[in-house]
Amino acid sequence: MASTTSRSLITPLNSSIQNPNYNRNPFSTAKPITRSHSIHIHARGSGSNDAIELQKLMQDSPYELSSRDALPSLPRPLTSARLSNLAAEGSRLRVAYQGVRGAYSESAAEKAYPNCEAVPCEQFDTAFQAVEKWLVDRAVLPIENSLGGSIHRNYDLLLRHRLHIVGEVKLSIRHCLLASPGVKIENLKRVLSHPQALAQCENTLTKFGLVREAVDDTAGAAKHVALHGFYDVGAVASFNAAKIYGLDVLAQDIQDDADNVTRFLMLAREPIIPGTDKPFKTSIVFSLEEGPGFLFKALAVFAMRNINLTKIESRPLPKQALQTSDDNAMPFPKYFPYLFYVDFEASMADQRAQNALGHLKEFATFLRVLGSYPADIGLP
Repeated sequence: MASTTSRSLITPLNSSIQNPNYNRNPFSTAKPITRSHSIHIHARGSGSNDAIELQKLMQDSPYELSSRDALPSLPRPLTSARLSNLAAEGSRLRVAYQGVRGAYSESAAEKAYPNCEAVPCEQFDTAFQAVEKWLVDRAVLPIENSLGGSIHRNYDLLLRHRLHIVGEVKLSIRHCLLASPGVKIENLKRVLSHPQALAQCENTLTKFGLVREAVDDTAGAAKHVALHGFYDVGAVASFNAAKIYGLDVLAQDIQDDADNVTRFLMLAREPIIPGTDKPFKTSIVFSLEEGPGFLFKALAVFAMRNINLTKIESRPLPKQALQTSDDNAMPFPKYFPYLFYVDFEASMADQRAQNALGHLKEFATFLRVLGSYPADIGLP
């Protein structure tokens, strides 16, 4: 029976900061934005010709095809020189996503904003920062998967940063088994991919007798296999990743459940003006005092106004566990205060939604609207 290991063979994406030779391989030209580069913004004047100057974010490195001259020239990440010309060039939207070229998040960004310039970022929080620092116009980041559940990291980052949800997009996830050119399924012994992707293809990979090895992300696994030209190691990634990195597709749609959909949020610096001309969703986060019935009261403000809740997610407030003690024991945490993330089907332009939040605010200890935005009601 196939087994799974957690050892990653892929060099972490941020290792390029410490290792000057890291970007010499032909697959590193689309280097993601990293957190370690300092960013400074200076506004000059207040007229229509005001400019935003940025200290150079990244150093350009020439593209080298090396011996793999069949690979396409991949777009470079953001540079300050290109950023300074955005307004003059009338550039298309620049949309940040987490991962490398060929990631599912890149496909989601392009679905959300057709003809955009998708910008790879090293980590989720890097994408948030890129929008906040005006390095990109939008970010498209995953928030939940129909099989794997919520991406808790992004829930936490929504609260930490001051970005607004301006839309959502759903993407059908279709995994492929990829390998170096000429390699057959019977040659493979191991397969690399993100842990969730491996879990979503568990039955198929077990049938093939492949040892599963977890790495950073799906596209990164494909990139690693292509770079090293492995004969006995494959990757689970998208069909697009196979095209980008010159790999063969040995099998398509290998996920165990065909209904594998990831929901992505579209984030911007400014909120959009909500309307009532189309289906809208509103996302909020709030906290409550501890006690019987408080959560029931919070949810009742929506039910009594016939507002449908589509999602509720609780996250503990870090470093705020309340303490209690008795005469015979050392102090110990009694309970954790929680944040509740809720999505509901109504626009903030709807009086019902305004009344519900006004009611909730009467007893919530904290309340913030994360965004009111058009719902994605199309096919993934």
